[in-house]
Amino acid sequence: MAADDAVVVVNGLNFEQKHGKERVRVARVWRTKDGRHFIVEWSVGISLISDCVAAYVSDDNSEIVATDTMKNTVYAKAKECSDQISVEDFAILLAKHFTSYYKQVTTAVVKIAEKSWERVSVNGQPHNHGFKLGSEKHTTEVIFTKSGALQVSSGIEELSLLKTTQSGFEQFFWDKYTALPETRERILATKVSASWRYSFESVSSIPKQQCYFTETYLDVKKVLADTFFGPPKEGVYSPSVQYTLYEMANNVLSRFHVISTVRLKMPNLHFLPVNISTKDNRSIVKFEDDVYLPTDEPHGSIEACLSRLSSKL
Repeated sequence: MAADDAVVVVNGLNFEQKHGKERVRVARVWRTKDGRHFIVEWSVGISLISDCVAAYVSDDNSEIVATDTMKNTVYAKAKECSDQISVEDFAILLAKHFTSYYKQVTTAVVKIAEKSWERVSVNGQPHNHGFKLGSEKHTTEVIFTKSGALQVSSGIEELSLLKTTQSGFEQFFWDKYTALPETRERILATKVSASWRYSFESVSSIPKQQCYFTETYLDVKKVLADTFFGPPKEGVYSPSVQYTLYEMANNVLSRFHVISTVRLKMPNLHFLPVNISTKDNRSIVKFEDDVYLPTDEPHGSIEACLSRLSSKL
């Protein structure tokens, strides 16, 4: 989504500018009457496109929204959220505020990463106020213009997945520099970065149910993981990271019609077979699909984007 007024002509040159605040960290706790607590922890980034060109070219700061003001606004708006709110809805709330409260702001871009604080269980019972930190992060990016045009994306960062079999790599292109042996048996491990764009183009088009985005996020994460692993007993064979990545993205688009675009990045994190021998002992360690050297340096990098034909990339 590009703002028509983002580019202006200054002294015969095209000029674009924006300013904002990054890594505003905020946590919000909600307490129910029955004593159960809920917590989110967010890292917020704000970027505003506004009519403050004079600050750059003529030493006039009068139209600048101070980045410290943006930081304070994050805490003020978090305080105003008396009910639980998803990270996407909070980003929309902030973006709407900046474009409506300040006449000089034409577009607001809000990016938020949410840590995965998960409720713990003690003696088989969910704890009312105890949480542990998971590995992946729930992300969102919201772009909102003064005219009401909206773009919402969600995502996952650092989703670590691994399966110990049902993976191989064969019949790849071979030349004089190729040393990699073919295999039908290997560990497949990755750390998924995924993002998906919703087809909503205005706030009014978003379903009204509470925590809609949070539930969709959890459902998308489940589809990605289930596609990677396959059925619990036999799993599913992966002939390459590329094939598995495409299947994961395609299943998301097939399941969720409100999603128009899916981007996936899946590094191939290697688990190398260990064989150790000397001239006196030929089998100190003989690899039998059991002992591996885990390494991510270097690692393969595979990424792709899948979108509906009507989608705006």
